[in-house]
Parts: sequence; C-alpha cells; structure tokens
Amino acid sequence: MIRTLVTALMALVALAGWGAPAFAAEESCPGLVARRSLPIIPASLAADQIELTYIGHSTFLFETAGGTRIATDYNDYVRPSVTPDIVTMNRAHSTHYSNNPEPGIRQILRGWNPAGGPACHDVQTADVRIRNIVTNIRQWGGDATIPDGNSIFVFETADLCIAHLGHLHHTLTPEHLKQLGRIDVLLVPVDGSYTLDLDGMMEVLASINPRLAIPMHFFGPSTLNRFLARAEGQGFTVERRTSPTLTLSRATLPGTPRVMVLPGH
Repeated sequence: MIRTLVTALMALVALAGWGAPAFAAEESCPGLVARRSLPIIPASLAADQIELTYIGHSTFLFETAGGTRIATDYNDYVRPSVTPDIVTMNRAHSTHYSNNPEPGIRQILRGWNPAGGPACHDVQTADVRIRNIVTNIRQWGGDATIPDGNSIFVFETADLCIAHLGHLHHTLTPEHLKQLGRIDVLLVPVDGSYTLDLDGMMEVLASINPRLAIPMHFFGPSTLNRFLARAEGQGFTVERRTSPTLTLSRATLPGTPRVMVLPGH
C-alpha cells in the first residue's frame, strides 16, 4: 500500500515538472512563456477583435486581443474598475483629465502640450497604435480660443480605426480629415453645448462618415434623444444596447451607418 502511494506521488511530481531541469519547465509552462513578453490573448477575444466598454461621460475602456487596456479621457471622477495600461486625456475640464493618475499606468498621453504648442503622439505598443490630431478649444467661462487644447485620439488595432473626438469645439478642416483617414468607429460628444453645437456635430459626423457612431458626453435622455433624432434624419440606424460592453471586429461592422447607444451618461 505504501509502495503504491509513493509510486503515485512520484508520478504526480513528474507530471508537474517539479523535478525537471529549469529549461524544460520554461519551455512547457505557460506562465513562464507569458513572462517572456509574448502577447496574451484574452480567452473572450479573437485576434481580430477589440472589446469596448462605456464607463461614463467621455471615458471608455478598450481591451485589445493582446491584453492592452486603454482608458480615454481618464479623470478623477469616472474611472474603470481596472487599472489601464495607457490613458488619454483632454484639457477642457477636470472631468477629462487627472493630475493624480494611478501608479500602475504605463503611459499617459495628454491631448495638449503643457509646455505649449501642439501635442504630438504616435505610439505603438503591443497590438495597438495610438495617434492624435489636435483641435482648438474655447476657454472655460469665456469666448477666447485656446489653440491645440484638445486632441482627437485614433486607436488602430484589429484592422479597425476608432476615433475619440474628445471635447471637440469646432468643425473639422480638410487637413483634419486628411490626418484622420478612414474611421470605422467614432465616439461622439453629443451634449450640444459644452462641446460643439448639434448642427456642427452633425456636420462632423457627415464629414467623417463612420460605419458606427457611439454617443458620449450627454446629460440625460432629452439631450441624447435630440441627437438620435438628428442622426436618424441623416440616414443612421439607431440601436440601443442593454450592456455597456461591445465586442468589435471589422467583420461585424454594420453594412450601413449606425448609431449604437450604450448605457451610461
């Protein structure tokens, strides 16, 4: 009986690799392979997918197939429940940036340059490229213009181009549109007052012409519904989702322009 138990225990040790040489354990152990900085694809995502979650206000959390987490317009009031790897910010108000980011964040991309002049970002990390296009903003509480105070951030991953308009205050020039290029998914502030007025935002939407537009930065159902009515009049199909999380891929983009409402505010 004792001999049988010892034999069984030795078999378990051999299977676990506890007595194997170090190089063999490294080659066969997924944990050690992962620590060699190979991409980790979440079980729920295929290589051609990205997961997008609306956290609220102007903050979205992206998770790429390679496991990179990105939060947009990261601030002290509306934050994802997990620590992002990368965050983007905009200058307009404190609900769009933070001076006290979590210590685990690896990269902070500000949409303005604190030293003056335009911010310039073109970052490639793991399986996502992040770049920005600068726009101007109005001074808070006044009519003066602050040059280069906002950035439209573009996220390129899984053969998709996703643009976050930030705190956009004016329509886009042909040069802006050239810098943007093809945009598949557009995250749009639709409040119609603090950002660009509704007429101007509809002009921006038409000029970018995304396959999918997701509204953000709205204050209650009346503001949102006003935008949705205009979007339907402009040829967009409106779809309301019950979950704030959406899995996107090029294969599943709608065939005709669509506005998709995710729960939040």
